[in-house]
Formats: sequence, C-alpha cells, structure tokens
Amino acid sequence: MDSPDEPLFVPAGMFRPRRLRENPLMRELVAETRLHRSQLVMPHFVVEGPAAAGPIQALPGLSRVTIPGLVEQCAADLALGIRSVLLFGLPAGKDESGDIAADPGGIVPQAVRALKQEFGADLLVMTDVCQCAYLTHGHCGFPDAATGRIQNDVSAMQLARVALTHAEAGADVVAPSDMMDGRVGAIRLLLDSAGLSHVPIMSYAVKFASAYYGPFREAAGSAPGFGDRRSYQLDPRNGRQGRLEAALDESEGADILMVKPALAYLDVIADVRSRTDLPVAAYNVSGEYAMVHLMAQAGLGEVVSLALENLTGMVRAGAGILITYHARELLQAQVL
Repeated sequence: MDSPDEPLFVPAGMFRPRRLRENPLMRELVAETRLHRSQLVMPHFVVEGPAAAGPIQALPGLSRVTIPGLVEQCAADLALGIRSVLLFGLPAGKDESGDIAADPGGIVPQAVRALKQEFGADLLVMTDVCQCAYLTHGHCGFPDAATGRIQNDVSAMQLARVALTHAEAGADVVAPSDMMDGRVGAIRLLLDSAGLSHVPIMSYAVKFASAYYGPFREAAGSAPGFGDRRSYQLDPRNGRQGRLEAALDESEGADILMVKPALAYLDVIADVRSRTDLPVAAYNVSGEYAMVHLMAQAGLGEVVSLALENLTGMVRAGAGILITYHARELLQAQVL
C-alpha cells in the first residue's frame, strides 16, 4: 500500500475534473444548466365562496382560494418575482352537460377578469381547459350512456368552447389537459374564427395516466367516479406514443408542448425537445411536490434543495417552462 504521504503520479497534461468544482464561484461559472424565476409558473386552485377555501391537506403550504384571495396571493407572488400563473377552477356545483365549464360567468372567467383588471400585462394568466372538476362523474369528457366509453369528438368540441370562454375573458394562454384526439385543432379553429388568433395554446401534449396525480385530485375533487382515464391518457410504458402525441398537437396549432408528469418522464421531455422547435413545458405535478414535503417532514431532506434538484433535472432534460407548486417557496428562500 502506498504511503499516505506519497504523491499520486499524474501524467503530464492529465485532466482533473475537480478543478472546475473547486469553489462556488467556479461551479457557478461552468454550470451547464441554469434555473431562472422567469421559467416558473405557479398553479392556483380557485373556488366559489369562502366556505370551500382553505388549506389543502395533500399539498402542504398550499390552499384553495377565493377570487379575492387569488388576487391577494398573486400580488404577493408578483412581488417575489412570479409572473405566470395557471388557474384551476373549482365550481360550487357540477353537472353532466359541461355547461358550467363553458359558462362566461363561471369561476375561471371571473378569476381571469379579476387578475387582468388588477395586474394587466404584468401577470401572464394561463387557464387549465378541462372538465373533470365540472362534470359529476369526474372524467375529462362525456361518457356514452350505453357503454361508458368516453366519447372523443363531442368532448373535444366542448373543450374548445371552454377555451373560447377563457380567452374571451382575457386569458393569455389556454391549456387543454384532457388528451382527447384533435382538441388542439378544434380549439385553434374556434379561437381563430372568434378573432382570438393571438391567444396561444399550451397543450398538455404528453400526459400520462399517472399515479402521481393523487394530491391534485384531492385538491380539485376531480377523481373519476367510475373506471379510470387510461383510455385517453398515455400508458406510462409508451414513450414513443408521447412523441406522436406531441407531433400531432404541433401540427394542429399548439404553441407550447407540455410533458406531464416530469420526474418519471425525463426521457420523454428530452425526446420531445429534440424533435420540436416549440417551447417545451414540464409539469412538476402534485405527487412530486408532496414527496418532497414528506421527505422534509420525516427529516430526510430539505424542501428547497430537493425542489431545486428536481427542477434542474427537468431543465437539463430540455424543459424551458416549469409548472411547479414549489415556485413560491423557492422565491421566498431567495435561491432564484
């Protein structure tokens, strides 16, 4: 065994990678992947009436908020540097027709108008376009009465009407999250025909039937009342289908392509990134957020460090937009 005092023989010119990890300034100088607050989109759950507002047990630190509470929270977040939000509407009632979701007086259009009136162009307002929180059965589309099969085309057309309602209220971006075939094209056609061709579509282009959505479904009350969503959301085993879905949505007029969830699908994010020139978004979903907080609560990690590592992995894979429930706590910690 060599003496501990004996120097290691290093051939002339041998590269030592540790030279570029020697101190914080050097590590920052050569960092390959960088996060910035401008990449962050903060989701919000907006409810009708104060009785439905309050903390979300499954998502520590987050709450369902009324429209006045939303405006107050967005003002505080804007001061931190959060300039983009994604709205999920939680109506007071549900129906089987989808009319509530497409109502110009509904919770999301009201929230959009309130935010645009208060903040104008200082806040980018995105809206989730779906029906699961509005329909009594909790699916993203309409089931056939005889078979229970979720009907595609009638569901896609209704989603287009929902998107139009949001855009007419002033939404900066509409984001269909249902995974019905052709819904991006239907939305683009309806928006364009209504004189709203300037409104971008951020498509949930590659959305998997994931086990990571549990906390969201508790927060939104959107779990399906029968069956599951596997007939329209992607099978987690099929990455190449994600490539096809993204290409189809791009061909139909999507402006931003999203992959959801993120952590278990970094390969899909990288694949989509390599095949499109459109912006790519990653949704750091509720289950991923909850796992970080559960680790922290158990004393096995620290929230900010875990969140930064996860989000960095998403950007390294190719995502340029990060929809994450961690946005507020990261900026409060002043790490971005």
